[in-house]
Amino acid sequence: LAATTPLPPAPEPASLNPQAIDLFERDPVLSEWALRTFDRNRDGWLTSYEAQPAVKAFKEIADTDRDGRVTVREFQDARAWVDARYGLGAN
Repeated sequence: LAATTPLPPAPEPASLNPQAIDLFERDPVLSEWALRTFDRNRDGWLTSYEAQPAVKAFKEIADTDRDGRVTVREFQDARAWVDARYGLGAN
């Protein structure tokens, strides 16, 4: 029998944005939306890994002119849309 070599650990995603979680930690509406939608293990906490697709989805919602940037107005409109769509009760 040939000796098997253990596989190396899976690399972290190259596009991991460690600040992605910040968006959801500072905004209660977006936090609740992200938890409801992207908390894969349903533990009530959004990890940096779970935050990646949440940030991408929010950017797709917010960047209405598709220029790759989210303006303050686009952010506010997207936040209001998320709140209205998901009934999160924004203040």
